[in-house]
Parts: sequence; C-alpha cells; structure tokens
Amino acid sequence: MTNSVEIRRAERDDMTACAGILNRWIDATPWMPRVHDHADVERFYADTVFAERTVLLAENDGTIAGFLSLSSDGHVTALYIDASHRGSGIGSQLIEAAKALSPDELSLWTFEHNREAQRFYEHQGFQAVSRTDGDNEEQLPDILYRWRTKEMQA
Repeated sequence: MTNSVEIRRAERDDMTACAGILNRWIDATPWMPRVHDHADVERFYADTVFAERTVLLAENDGTIAGFLSLSSDGHVTALYIDASHRGSGIGSQLIEAAKALSPDELSLWTFEHNREAQRFYEHQGFQAVSRTDGDNEEQLPDILYRWRTKEMQA
C-alpha cells in the first residue's frame, strides 16, 4: 500500500462514503448489533454528523480510507478505517489531526469488546477513565477514554 495519505475536512458529498465504512465495519463485526439499517446510517451522517461535527477524512490515492468525527467539545464520536487500509497508520494520522484541532484534551467511547481499538487508543496516549454496562443504544458495555496534554494532566 502506498503512503500517499491526505487528511482533509469532509464535504457533505463524502458522507455516503463515511457511512459505508461504518456500515461495512458493523456488518463484519460479529458482536456488534445492527441498530440502524444502512440507509438510516447514511441519512444520519449526511444530515446530522456533517452538520454538527468536524469530520476529517483520510484519502489514500483518492479513495476515502477512513474518517474521524469530532464534536466542538473535543469528543471523538467516530473513528473508522476501511478494512483494506487498517494497520497502515491512517488511524494515528487522524488522531493527530484531531489533537491539533483540540490540543488540550480529547475524549471518546469504545466498546469493551473492541480490544483492538483499546490497544490503539492506549498507544495514542489515551487512558480509560470510566466504564458503563451498556448505557448506549447498542446496549454493549463501553469504556470512556481521555487524552490530555501533559500540561492538562498536571
């Protein structure tokens, strides 16, 4: 895989591709229940995520390889990399771009079942700060992670 990855802000027309990445991840993840059908996910990304959050895309040779959604208060609401692009550093590049937009602190939730994501976030400097038994629409246990600059940790 070439390393011609460009990180840029998403446009509304990109939301179908972002929803597709998420839908493929849900379909390929045995423990993840499908709460919304494909079309609902696409509508949500076009009408809500794009309108209310900053969405960063990773393009690899012109293909949207992954995306990150960031709320105005520094909460990462989504980070998904398409299967064929995982392990190539794209997730790290998106997290670094999010840290540049929210330089003091980032937070995010990940599912307890998603051990790979937990390892990734911990490698990026995030720490687990809270857990639930499934206080989300999927009704799955999850973990709140937080990253803070060294100055904010003091």
